[in-house]
Amino acid sequence: MHLSVVVPVYNEEDNIVPMIEALKEALKDVEHEVIFVDDGSHDDTCKIINETATKNVRLVQFQRNFGQTSAMAAGIDAAKGELIATLDGDLQNDPSDIPMMIEKLEKEGLDIVAGIRANRQDGRFLRKIPSKIANMLIRAFTKVDITDYGCTLKVFRTSIAKQIELYGELHRFIPVLGHMEGAKIAEVEIKHHARKFGESKYGIGRTFRVVSDLLLMIFLSKWRQKPMHLFGTLGVFMLIGGGLIETYLLFIKVLGGDIGGRPLFYVGILLIITGVQLITTGFISELLMRTYYESQNKKPYNIRDTYTAGKSDSKTTSTAKKKKAA
Repeated sequence: MHLSVVVPVYNEEDNIVPMIEALKEALKDVEHEVIFVDDGSHDDTCKIINETATKNVRLVQFQRNFGQTSAMAAGIDAAKGELIATLDGDLQNDPSDIPMMIEKLEKEGLDIVAGIRANRQDGRFLRKIPSKIANMLIRAFTKVDITDYGCTLKVFRTSIAKQIELYGELHRFIPVLGHMEGAKIAEVEIKHHARKFGESKYGIGRTFRVVSDLLLMIFLSKWRQKPMHLFGTLGVFMLIGGGLIETYLLFIKVLGGDIGGRPLFYVGILLIITGVQLITTGFISELLMRTYYESQNKKPYNIRDTYTAGKSDSKTTSTAKKKKAA
């Protein structure tokens, strides 16, 4: 299987048939499967998928609504293709862009190709402006220069997609998570259409949630494998600051001064206590990270390829498998 198309859907009954037809037409020259992930729809979305499905269309149905990130993660887990494409189920993304994105990924040796919604067909104040602000913040703090983080249409190599750990609402940070795994990423402009059926599931509140998720991304990208460098450094500075303050006050006390009523005395005590707590948090975080890697047999690195006598081992293995299959 060359391509798996993952489509999260939630109450999209009117879009299912046009989506299946559009995918069939766009990917007629590509060996593919389509994986719809129903995120707890209350309408006839699942029924229509099953009634319309051909042999290469699969449905993963959630028991309740878990959110778009979980739906995308479930689709990626179920994917069998060498490549994975993700797109929204509202037909605003155009499936006809997928072959072009696959070609770019394969020709340039990329791991992820992300779409940029050209001439975006959404409301300016509730969708476009908040999205631009969110994109600007993410670029500034993560240093991953992606124009349109909110565009769901992306193509991945399965090897990278299955390494990315999606939870919460981190689907918009897939390029950042991919970058953390060492992925080569590029962008390409894609078509974007106005929604014809159903209602948008996004609102202005989504922008505020991005800020909290962004803080998590900053932490993960910089200190995921070395949390003690963050908590320990802050803790040491606070201990030193509190210690200097209390030493100064002790000197004044020895000279006969009164320090019991000084706010500075309590500031010093607070800094010392906070410093100890931060250092302790650093130790606990380091133990948690060690448990995380060892319990799941994970490595703190990813190998793109290995070479023997100047030849790629992965290409040699792939060629041998093809000859065996033939």
